[in-house]
Amino acid sequence: MGRLAALKNREQQFVIDDEAVVLGVDGASDFNALHSRKQDAEVQLYAFDILALGGEDLRQLPLTMRKTNLARLLRGRPDGIFLAPFESGDIGPDLFKAAFGMGLEGLVSKRRDRRYIAGRTKEWIKVKTRTHPAMSREF
Repeated sequence: MGRLAALKNREQQFVIDDEAVVLGVDGASDFNALHSRKQDAEVQLYAFDILALGGEDLRQLPLTMRKTNLARLLRGRPDGIFLAPFESGDIGPDLFKAAFGMGLEGLVSKRRDRRYIAGRTKEWIKVKTRTHPAMSREF
């Protein structure tokens, strides 16, 4: 994954919360293409959050400050690496409908004034679409 290597070669060390995706011709995430590894050259990275930067632990900072640090880190990033948008307000149902329509796995809602908490927490709300291939995958 050349895009990830380009980020790795930056002078600062960092840890980001991200997701790799392969987009189909319709622009929707193609879960099966990602896991088949046939299109590794087409993998794109969506960065959601930053946990550490330059040896500093950022998890105690509120989400808004972490997003600012993430945007600063990814400024001038290579093609194929995206900063996931940060939305706010009473737009959850509309965002979920849009995610469903785009074939996304679901949404994660975080409070913008809260620190990063690893693992499952009441602070984050994850809502999945039941029709996404990830929901029917067998392990």
